Amino acid sequence: MSERILIVDDEPDILEFIAYNLKKEGYEVHTAADGGQALQVAVECRPNLILLDIMMPVFDGVEVCRQLRALPQFQQTIIAFLTARDEDYTQIAALDSGGDDFINKPIRPKVLLSRIKALLRRKSTTEELPDQTELGADLIIDRLKYQVFLRGEPIELPRKEFELLHYLASKPGRVFKREEIYRHVWGPDIIVGNRTMDVHIRKIREKIGTHYIKTVKGIGYRFDF
Repeated sequence: MSERILIVDDEPDILEFIAYNLKKEGYEVHTAADGGQALQVAVECRPNLILLDIMMPVFDGVEVCRQLRALPQFQQTIIAFLTARDEDYTQIAALDSGGDDFINKPIRPKVLLSRIKALLRRKSTTEELPDQTELGADLIIDRLKYQVFLRGEPIELPRKEFELLHYLASKPGRVFKREEIYRHVWGPDIIVGNRTMDVHIRKIREKIGTHYIKTVKGIGYRFDF
């Protein structure tokens, strides 16, 4: 069975262009023209991957992603943003809402297809990490439920913050290089702003305390407890 892809964009020419190229590659393609329609179509067709424009009517792409990630059936769905905007704050907001990647406009068919194949391939070969990590009596990380508990109280973390924390906490005491963190959390084909990881680390520290994640200057980060 072919992979299902939902394309969401308010520009008809872009929808038609992307749909044509994906159908040629054998993908099952669904489309939506605004954020409200995107939520409806996503629930109906349960896509494996969603290409989501950021600037749209009804709901923008960030809000659509946030609402989808709140539904259990879309916790593992791949969501890639289509955007002509490359400011760091836009990337951070989109990744915080649960996005997995960015694909910049104007869209080049060969690049688009390569990124889609890489995302689907990465999804099927993701390194297995523990389903639940208990770090002493204070911190519990549940990968299956995307939940974090600090001293028994639930802590809300956006998807990328959760994945970053879970990855570091999977091997306490080990120093993770920045390159391998980017590769595991954001993927080898994703280019994000230099500040993105540092901003995510700062936000995690604000929520769980500054003593868990240590900066190893010039190398990366280490999780201690």
